[in-house]
Amino acid sequence: MTERCSYAARYINRGQVSASATAFAPANIALCKYWGKRNRTLNLPLTSSLSVSLGTHGTTTTIEFSEHDTLTLNEKQIGLESTNASAKAFAERLWEYIDLFREPGECLAVRTSNTIPTAAGLASSASGFAACTKALNDLFGWQADDAALSRLARLGSGSACRSLWHGFARWNAGVREDGDDCYAEPFGSDWPDLRLAVCPVDTSQKPVSSRDAMNATVANSPLFRGWEACVTRDLCAIETSIINQDFERLGKTAERNALAMHATMLGCETPILYWLPATVDAIHQAARLRADGIPIYVTIDAGPNPKLLYQQQHEAVIAAQWPDAMLITPWSA
Repeated sequence: MTERCSYAARYINRGQVSASATAFAPANIALCKYWGKRNRTLNLPLTSSLSVSLGTHGTTTTIEFSEHDTLTLNEKQIGLESTNASAKAFAERLWEYIDLFREPGECLAVRTSNTIPTAAGLASSASGFAACTKALNDLFGWQADDAALSRLARLGSGSACRSLWHGFARWNAGVREDGDDCYAEPFGSDWPDLRLAVCPVDTSQKPVSSRDAMNATVANSPLFRGWEACVTRDLCAIETSIINQDFERLGKTAERNALAMHATMLGCETPILYWLPATVDAIHQAARLRADGIPIYVTIDAGPNPKLLYQQQHEAVIAAQWPDAMLITPWSA
């Protein structure tokens, strides 16, 4: 905690305090995945990564001064004494993060709501900590720039550093031990006809958290040894495809990168498999559509829910094949 507090203090300077503050942050889906840390305390990754936002899908958080600490998630109050293990873990993690920034004796009321399920592999923690960071910035009058906010959001959840923007964001892994060069920033420009579809196979809490799965993979999967080289190759290809707006190269590389990440988990001493039959069905269905000349690609974060990359002209196909999918324009706000 001391290392995290010292790190956070470098990027904040309390100014004019407000009574309350509200902020929104979009969820993001990594096209080149973040998987593996060189420093767990500061959430410094082993490799860089690149994501795209989910438009209006994300988290809205309001924080205000109060007589007592209270936390409300999706209109349900959650306490540290909760008998619900996932709710208690969420509360502990959020208050631990907020404690990095508030002064002794300050009590806060936090109200947060997600338009995506929590802890289901749909990047709710990324948008949640990004929204919290933005709200704290306004509440405490830090006037921090985007790079500083990205560094601070990373302390709550690594992927949160990419959720400050709509569109593409590149998380620079950096090389410094103090993490000063480890932050995200927008990448490329808008891609008007690029679309995503989120297929809700199972939105219940994951049996293994992303954090635990990542740590286990790094610690004991022999397949992880090739991950860094995989990311180096795939990140370059994805960046080039975004610059050139080469959809098929983007989709092919993102799908390959996601499958490679999940393969590393299968190599653990106790294999970690998030996929369900419907997850596998989506992968096969996308391949069948590509064989018919319709370029649709799959990416999957640490969870069972596939996300489809497609172009606007094929939205009717997506809606017909996956009627329950959330159809998303990344740059909508």
